Amino acid sequence: MKKYNIAVVGASGAVGEELFRVLEEVKFPIGKLLPLASARSVGEEVECQGKSYKIEELTESVFEGREIDIAFFSAGGSISAKFAQFAVESGAVVIDNTSHFRMDPKVPLVVPEVNPEDIELWEDTGIIANPNCSTIQMVQLLKPLHDLYEIKRVDVSTYQAVSGAGKQGMEELVRQMQEFFAFKLSETECKAFAHQIALNVIPHIDVPQPNGYTKEEMKMVNETSKIMHTEFALSATCVRVPVLRSHSESITITFAEGVDVSVEQAREVLGAFENVTVIDDMSKNEYPMPIISTDTDETYVGRIRKDLFANNILHIWGVADQVRVGAATNAVRIAQKWIKLEENC
Repeated sequence: MKKYNIAVVGASGAVGEELFRVLEEVKFPIGKLLPLASARSVGEEVECQGKSYKIEELTESVFEGREIDIAFFSAGGSISAKFAQFAVESGAVVIDNTSHFRMDPKVPLVVPEVNPEDIELWEDTGIIANPNCSTIQMVQLLKPLHDLYEIKRVDVSTYQAVSGAGKQGMEELVRQMQEFFAFKLSETECKAFAHQIALNVIPHIDVPQPNGYTKEEMKMVNETSKIMHTEFALSATCVRVPVLRSHSESITITFAEGVDVSVEQAREVLGAFENVTVIDDMSKNEYPMPIISTDTDETYVGRIRKDLFANNILHIWGVADQVRVGAATNAVRIAQKWIKLEENC
């Protein structure tokens, strides 16, 4: 099997660390591995597939002569904006996990289970964008239902884990919970979030927009349209909850007029869809939860039920590990599809 030289930008971050785990678990055909990060992480070691690699500093010239085939970028939009082109110019395909390129009309935005054909567009810029974590798990559930009934509108409320804000978000929740049990929570500092996150729910993720929505909510609206090549209406409310890992979503889907939704059919097409698992038995207290999805590569769906007042409306509950499914795993799956495309050319 041909091996591929890999670079990981943001090697010391939460998504970077997860990328190494996923690459190892799927036995990705790695030739050389180049972990990159800022100067403060230089010399730290990462492990992948039984080997140790020292992190090097990300610079404008670091890709020169390294013969990198695939460069994963997970270090923030400003870093991708500055350095991705240097990787492309060296001959690599960039799989970017930041928001910087997502809505660029020349850059494909890909969830491999939903729109793998868009990977073929990578040659226009040398870049493939990885969508927002909340969008990824949602479109994996919308796609089979759209193919079955034709979606006209989606209303989604997200319950997003603190790891969506990186290591700082996780550390803040843990610290505040420790302060709560030490009766010191009233003295807590809020750095990662606008308010105390321990024992709280914050209906605010990312920057507020003039239309009353947040940037995170508008990402879900705009990215869904680009990925699914559709124009159905979508409204999102994104909420931060005191869970360490895995995002949950309550999704209400309105289908075309005249559609009479069948819960059994919905369960069947969701269960048959790639990388989706149905857990839906209320009588046994079985439904998706973060504790089930964390550290897995599946998107779980349950609480599948027909609306009480309209035959063409379905309600579902989806959960996925946003560090894996919503970031690292999706990026690796894009790389795997890209390799198949290249090998078939």
